[in-house]
Parts: sequence; C-alpha cells; structure tokens
Amino acid sequence: MSKHTLTPALLALSLLAALPAAAQNLLVRGATVHTAGAQGTLHNTDVLVQAGRITAIGSNLSAPAGVVVVDAAGKPLTPTLFGGISELGAEEVSGVDDTADTRLQLGPQPTRPEFDVTLAYNPDSILLPVARAEGIGFSALAPNPGASFVAGQGGVINLDGYSTPLAGRQLYVSIGGNVAGQSGQSRAAQWMLLAQMIDEARGNIPPTSPHALLTPAGRKALSGFLAGHGRIMIRANRAADIAQALDWAGREKLSIGIVGGSEAWKLSSRLAEAKVPVFVDTLVNLPSSFDQLGARADNAAILARDGVAVSFMQAGDGAHNARKLRQSAGNAVAHGLPWETALAGLTSVPARALGVDGQLGSIAVGQRADLVLWDGDPLDVAQVAERLWLGGVEHALRSRQTELRDRYLAPAGSLPRAYQPRPASSR
Repeated sequence: MSKHTLTPALLALSLLAALPAAAQNLLVRGATVHTAGAQGTLHNTDVLVQAGRITAIGSNLSAPAGVVVVDAAGKPLTPTLFGGISELGAEEVSGVDDTADTRLQLGPQPTRPEFDVTLAYNPDSILLPVARAEGIGFSALAPNPGASFVAGQGGVINLDGYSTPLAGRQLYVSIGGNVAGQSGQSRAAQWMLLAQMIDEARGNIPPTSPHALLTPAGRKALSGFLAGHGRIMIRANRAADIAQALDWAGREKLSIGIVGGSEAWKLSSRLAEAKVPVFVDTLVNLPSSFDQLGARADNAAILARDGVAVSFMQAGDGAHNARKLRQSAGNAVAHGLPWETALAGLTSVPARALGVDGQLGSIAVGQRADLVLWDGDPLDVAQVAERLWLGGVEHALRSRQTELRDRYLAPAGSLPRAYQPRPASSR
C-alpha cells in the first residue's frame, strides 16, 4: 500500500472523526429558565431536547426512554450568549498577519463589498473554546476596514466547531474620523463615495466608466443589500454621523444597524422610530476621541427606555475578549438597564437583528437546543457556566487556557511540565 493511500477502514474512521458529535436527547429539570422570549422567566421549569431541538417546555415533564436527565436544582438556564461583532473565527493572533484574515488591502479598486470574510472562518480556531467556556454560542464574524471604509461582508457563526456560517449576510461600513484616511481625509467624502457606489449598483453609472468604484461582482453584492437581502451595519459613534446614517437609510430605504454608537443616546427617539438596533460597548463610557465626546455609562439604558433594540459589542480585540460581553451587559444593568433587557441584548436581540432568530437566541419549542446552565446570575462575572449544549451536543468547558492551567498547576514529575501528558481532566 502506498504511504499516501488509506485503506477503506482507515478512510471510514477518518470521515467519522470529522463528523459532529451526535445530538443528545436531554431533559433539564427544575431550572430557572430565562427564555429571552415572550415567556420571560419561568421558575422550576423543565426543558426537553430531542434530536438537537427543544421539543417541550413545562413543569414535571416526563423523560422519554433513553433521555439524559440533568437536575438543574433551580439554577439559571439561558440561551447561549452572543459573542459580539468581532474577528472571532478568522483571527488567531492579531499581531501575526498570516493568522488575521479580516482586512482587505487591494487596488486599484479597493472598495470591494463582495469581500466575504466568512470564507476565512476556521471552526477549529483555538479562540472558540475560550469563548464557549463563558457561555457564548454564537457571534458575528465581521471584516475590519482595510483599504476602504466599506470593509465587506460578514455573517453569524455558531461556536459548535462544525458549522459553516449561518445563512444571512451583513455589510459593514465605517463612518467617522478614524477611517478618514480611506476617504480623502474627510468623513463628508464617505457619504459622497457611498452615493456613487449606490448609483453604480443601480446601473446609473456604466461599469466602463473610468471613475467606477466597484467591480461587476461588487455591484451585484451591493445591489443585493439595496434590495433588502441583509442588513448594512454602520460603525459610527458621533451623533452627527449616526444622524446622517439615519437620513441615508431613510432616503435609500435600507435596513441598517449601528455598531459602537457612543453618542447614540442623543438620537434614541429617531433610532426607535426607524427600528434601528444599536450594538453598544458600555465599557466605553468616557470621551476617548472627538467622535465620542458624549460617551456615557447609561447609554444603553437611555436607548432601551426609548424603545431601541440594544445589544452589545466590544470596541477592540473582541475575538480574544468575547467574555467581556457579559461584563458589558452587567455594567449596563448597574446603570439603569433592566436585567431582562440586558439578557435579551446578549441573546434574542442580536439574533433578530442579524437574521437568525428563527434558529437561536431564545428558549422556545422548535429552536436549536443552544443552552447554558449557570451556577448563578449569568450577568455577574463572578458566576460561571457549568454546562453548555449547542444543537443538543454538550461541549466540555475547557480550552487551551484551561489545559495550560491544569498542566502547570499539577505536581512536578520526573520530566518538566512541558513534557508531561495532558491532565486526564483535559482529555
């Protein structure tokens, strides 16, 4: 047999190893179920999972034969949490270029809305288990501005380690002083260039024009968003920029979301009326740039009070620090955001805004069984996730970080710790 040839038996084993684990038939009994949906919080409630889906929610549910029963003992059960808008799944080390795939640097046509960063998604990223250990089950993989302030497309990923990105796409556009270098050193030019791109996508400027900004593929991609096939996510913080975005979306009849929104509270009524969701970073609560002079700690509370759908994100290295989203939501509660609204901001609100609420983001019959059992308040960073299921498959809450911890906390042996076998608890 050639060394490059697999026997049928070995081939079968290799294929089986690549398949996801089988979904568990599961009954979580006696939990405090935070549905993040219309049913609100249900006390002493059971959740039945079969074939990876939630099939029943109620009290004293019977356990069908072969179903694993987990006694929650009143502990909180929530949907898996949102990991924010970040590079998670397309970046390993932000300072190492060949592990970071979220920025496009091309010329002579640097504006490429057809760029889809989800094609670089790595379900084996070592950052995914780190996020899962914090109860995170889904995230928005997004491109970062490169040669253009129109960064390209992103999508929702499930952190089960097997899935391709979920259906639906978002187009990410940055507006403000931090991307002025990609638009002739003026944010006014950003709106000018966007207007031309829309004209091109609508066929008002011929593709052969020497001044065209888009490739044929770019025109096609942008025209899809203009037709309502996906949400355009506007990264902006200054109130004046958010107001321009609302005017622009109204004129062009576009579905948009605001990412960042440090000064969004100034426009809460307009955002609510336009039904524009806002993804805020509550850890940015002091002026840190001229675009964020109006940053304040109760931004999320003001927005929610006026009817804006509020979710959370992190404005820096979010792939490595997705765990801070719980802290962000907890800080918002400390500054006036209702607890249930904050939990929805980590579950059902982002799922709905990103077009995947038919699959995840809430505990309801028919939804994917993406669940987390906590040892206490999930918005309190002193509490931890005890067990996590994605599509009914339980995932061990371990990562490269916990394996290193266990290895170097273990008693010294005959060999240096770096050469010792992995602890049994990590296998």
